[in-house]
Amino acid sequence: MKKQKSMTEPIFNRFDLLSDEIVFLILDFLNDDPLDKKSFSLVCKSFHAIESRHRKILKPLRSEHLAKVLIRFPFISYLDLSLCPRITDSSLGVISGNLVEIDLSNATDLKDLAAASIAEAKNLEKLWLVRCKSITDIGIGCIAVGCRKLKLLSLKWCFGVGDLGVGLIAVKCKEIRSLDLSYLPITNKCLLQVLELQHLEDLVLEGCFGIDDDSLTALKQGCTSLETLDMSSCQNVSHVGLSSLTSAAGCLRHLSLSYGSRVDLALADSLQKLSLLQSIKLDGSQVTCSGLKAIGNWCASLTELSLSKCSGVTDEGLSSLVTKRVDLRKLDVTCCRTITCASVAHITNSCTSLTSLRMESCTTVSAEAFVLIGQRCQFLEELDLTENNIDDEGLKSISRCSQLASLKLGICPNITDKGLIHIGICCSKLKELDLYRSAGITDLSILAIARGCTVIETINIAYCKNITDRSLVSLSKCSKLNTLESRGCPLITSFGLSAVAMGCKQLTKLDIKNCQNIDDTGMIPLAHFSQNLRQINLSYTSVTDVGLLSLASVSCLQIMTVLHLEGLTPSGLAAALLACGGLTKVKLQASFKALLPPTIIEHLESRGCVFQWRDKVFQTDRLRSKILETTVGRGGMKQFHDMV
Repeated sequence: MKKQKSMTEPIFNRFDLLSDEIVFLILDFLNDDPLDKKSFSLVCKSFHAIESRHRKILKPLRSEHLAKVLIRFPFISYLDLSLCPRITDSSLGVISGNLVEIDLSNATDLKDLAAASIAEAKNLEKLWLVRCKSITDIGIGCIAVGCRKLKLLSLKWCFGVGDLGVGLIAVKCKEIRSLDLSYLPITNKCLLQVLELQHLEDLVLEGCFGIDDDSLTALKQGCTSLETLDMSSCQNVSHVGLSSLTSAAGCLRHLSLSYGSRVDLALADSLQKLSLLQSIKLDGSQVTCSGLKAIGNWCASLTELSLSKCSGVTDEGLSSLVTKRVDLRKLDVTCCRTITCASVAHITNSCTSLTSLRMESCTTVSAEAFVLIGQRCQFLEELDLTENNIDDEGLKSISRCSQLASLKLGICPNITDKGLIHIGICCSKLKELDLYRSAGITDLSILAIARGCTVIETINIAYCKNITDRSLVSLSKCSKLNTLESRGCPLITSFGLSAVAMGCKQLTKLDIKNCQNIDDTGMIPLAHFSQNLRQINLSYTSVTDVGLLSLASVSCLQIMTVLHLEGLTPSGLAAALLACGGLTKVKLQASFKALLPPTIIEHLESRGCVFQWRDKVFQTDRLRSKILETTVGRGGMKQFHDMV
């Protein structure tokens, strides 16, 4: 009698013949969808182990399982906890010495005990502690002693850190290249030690009100290695202090003086010695014509200039500057409302190599000027024309800019399908398109965009009232789409939303506010297919308890806005809030606060969820738009809608 083959005989796996290096190369290509690598690891034990060894970056949404996750992925070098709600001191006790980068931004509850745990990561090179408001000089001192290899440190909005903590970092961490001290209560006491760092290249002093001209002029030397300096909102610093700080900074390439002192001839003259200066940001400052002319004269290497929301920008000053600085690559004149077609003519004639041009709300520029942009600046990759007088002829000309990746055309009432179709045909590299309140747009041009711009990632069609499901069905073919803003589109239904959910698996942000024809039949496929969804606005839709509860299957969901859902009950809302375990921020109607059990609210808050209660009276879209136009004007409408 023949013996039966043993059932325990090992099964030959062809993948075992491949080295880890080869399989790692394969995994490197699985970056389009975060779920792809998870699917790979679930194939077999071998794949599970390989994926564990391959992963170097970890960005969890919840911190309670951090210890188990770090055991599962022992070779993590970059740990990003910026999306985790309520990180506690004790949860960081599992930090590994292998970590090279840690991001703890927004961990407002962390205290000095957490800093002591961070100090155990002896190989740490980059650390972000943005908004860690409870950490003090003592905690920073622990980090300074333990993490001697630090090259980048961000302490922005760490209000408990002062001269002592920053001074310890400067003394102990000699390898620091990048240091962000924004809004810290520091003075020149620690600044002297900071400037002695031999490798310091990037220094951010934004909003450091303790620094003034007197303290800067007392410094004996500047920093010879400094390449980037940000002194935005340092209103106590004038050209006198700036000259002292940059006296030895011959390598300075990037300078930000936004929302600071007046940009006049004296300040511009203080930049004379900075022969390598390539980028200047003066956003929100008062500028003079003589100041702009002097910048054009002295800054021979200038390639980037930002004058966003600057008062005093005129055709004369701007035209003089751009005529002399023909190598400009990026220019921002947002809200420079006094410039006209003359400035655009000089910009396009002189700066033909521009890759980025932002001119939102330049409302005195005539339609003819936008034709010049397409004719002369065909290397543009980013173009912001929000709230301008551009028309279809301008769009047709701009379609010559075949490298365009970002195009913003919000509140442009003079454009129609006729012009936008040219963009769809010619700008195949487009990734971002903003059509907010551009009422002349219909399905016809969105179809052209979807067909021609297949790599598009973000599209805003909010309040384009002629858009229907046809647009969403066409966009569902754009597999890289991650952000869809379609609020105030009354003709969109659950059918169109379902198509997007099934086709756009990378969708992370969805705004369907005021799409009243979207109901639970759209939510169910969204919950099934959109597993990467992190933010959603369902206000003023026809979604009920059933649709809201279905979103519990989306484990990544963090931010949810739910205002004026007529089919929503307190019990249904409570069930949905408890089921959606990853929520960090929820915006609700204030009337629900008294209807929800206090224990549920307390439980969710302890889990890291922040509630924003809105006592907002139900308004129709037409009435709301009329009120906004009356109170904030057309230019402020988009910003107001983004807030609510």
